[in-house]
Amino acid sequence: MKIKIIQLVLLIVIVFLGYMLWETIQEPVRFNKEKDRRTEIVVQNLKDIRTVQQMYKSLHDSFAPNFDTLNKFLVQGQIPVVSIIFDPSDTTLTKTISDTLGYISVADSLFKRRANFKVEDLQYIPFSDGKKFQMEAGKITKGGVLVPVFMAMAKKEEYLLGLPKNQVRNKLVKDLIVGSMEEPTTDGNWE
Repeated sequence: MKIKIIQLVLLIVIVFLGYMLWETIQEPVRFNKEKDRRTEIVVQNLKDIRTVQQMYKSLHDSFAPNFDTLNKFLVQGQIPVVSIIFDPSDTTLTKTISDTLGYISVADSLFKRRANFKVEDLQYIPFSDGKKFQMEAGKITKGGVLVPVFMAMAKKEEYLLGLPKNQVRNKLVKDLIVGSMEEPTTDGNWE
């Protein structure tokens, strides 16, 4: 009878240890799956910020310094709709005639086909409980030329909020950044 009790206790211990081993293996797997899902969404937001910043720069020769300016530009900004045709009197087809047909809002131009896109949500990091992307803009001298630059960032602790902290602190998990304040680039660190 004592042997049966010992065997039963050992069986329970074996099952428990097997479960703990399984969980030790599965925690990083679940974390990576959720991290990849969140990263994809945050990267899309950073790409949207980059697109709006590039549009802003094309019209103002500098990047927007903050989200208030960027949101105002999205809501109130207008982009000319231009018709360009070749000059019929030019046989080389190098001269063109352009005519402004009207104006379209920046938000409609960039995000009309995007379901559920809200201008006011552009500044918030998904999954961060309302934290904003860090963003700054300015100008740097590169090769003797003054060049506009911007940078937007989502810290890993913010977009991975609620996930196991020991996994978030891993050096392989990184903050997501688009642009740079040191180099004239609009690339993201995920590209």
